[in-house]
Amino acid sequence: MLVDSHCHLDDDDFAEEGVSEIVSRARSAGVGHFLTICTRIAAFDRIMAVANQSPLIHCTVGTHPHHAEEDSELNVTPAEIIAYTKSPKVVGIGETGLDYHYNHSPPEKQQKVFAAHIEAGLAADLPLVIHTRTADDDTLRLMHDVGGGKARGVMHCFSGGPRLAEESLALGFYISFSGIITFKKADELREVVKQVPLERILVETDAPWLAPLPYRGKRNEPSYVVYTAQMVAQLKAVSVEEVAEKTTDNFFRLFSKIQRAGAA
Repeated sequence: MLVDSHCHLDDDDFAEEGVSEIVSRARSAGVGHFLTICTRIAAFDRIMAVANQSPLIHCTVGTHPHHAEEDSELNVTPAEIIAYTKSPKVVGIGETGLDYHYNHSPPEKQQKVFAAHIEAGLAADLPLVIHTRTADDDTLRLMHDVGGGKARGVMHCFSGGPRLAEESLALGFYISFSGIITFKKADELREVVKQVPLERILVETDAPWLAPLPYRGKRNEPSYVVYTAQMVAQLKAVSVEEVAEKTTDNFFRLFSKIQRAGAA
């Protein structure tokens, strides 16, 4: 069984088919569990509505750095974030982090929101789902300064270099790879995959975006996580079955709030 450790099943791109159809097709491809990710706390009810559609779907709560300056997100306190985690469906904090590539929100506001999420993750003892792009130094600094190096979680849709991977692993984080590793010009990222121990790897789609080859440019969906797993297997010189087993074990180890027996 594979797990899509990061997807956005609430996205409008899935509205016409419906979540049940998307999940059914993914299950036929060998994908047995799904983590649908919150990007705006103000829209959390929409995330929860998706998660409640199946015992195979869990969710997170958090603010994407793109939305950090919005009034509904900027001043959310750690205690307010933690309140959402009382639901058994909410198993992680995020997606949170820093994105200086697009800078849709000012860096100082991104950092404020990220810090609140780190504090919430520590207090709730739940893993962080971190988005970082062109912000390696500040991401690592806040993980050390705010979290004291004690926060746990995953660097989602990893597209950084060896240093970020090495320092994230040193902090105890997992590294999640998406369909980007199948792209023709992703040679440097594929080298990072080779360096990260399989015991610390997750796989994801980030659907509906970043569809892997051979579907690049089209809408992504959880069933396509198979192509990312195949590339990991190729780079690690192991079987796809071993990648599925290890990455699924890693997922349930990290998101330990999920009762695995009932999820499978």
